[in-house]
Amino acid sequence: MSTTWRHLPAAAREIAESAVEAVSAAQQRDARAYDESVARLATADRSGLVLGAVVRLLLEESHPDGVDGDDVRQVLERCARSAAQWRADIDPHVLLVLLAGALGVYDPDGDESPPDPPAIARHAPLLVADLSAHTSRPLDAYLVAAFAEIERAERHD
Repeated sequence: MSTTWRHLPAAAREIAESAVEAVSAAQQRDARAYDESVARLATADRSGLVLGAVVRLLLEESHPDGVDGDDVRQVLERCARSAAQWRADIDPHVLLVLLAGALGVYDPDGDESPPDPPAIARHAPLLVADLSAHTSRPLDAYLVAAFAEIERAERHD
């Protein structure tokens, strides 16, 4: 893909840069770098929306015939087990909320303890790192597509 997210407004670039750094740190299991980039993500308005769109795109690419309950369980278990090896604060419920939200089936009103933005920011890059390990495209391509989808949706609303 020839376009990048680097042309976006500063707030969107901050989300993209922090997301790339967090995913890279997750892939390298670098706790200090991960915590620093996640702290920036947690304060970036709409980072959850962007990362949710990236998760959905990754799920669609890695499951071209559709995502069923077994697929969700497999992704959830794989990500939680991998992250638990270097992150003591992993919460499978937050990962499930991220997956359900990305698929458009999460109802926060029905959740007795919906995750807050910092929890989303701590877990979303772990999920993106796990899913992106099973694709051939770079994370930048998913970010570009996510920002384009969000922009398109906002224009139609």
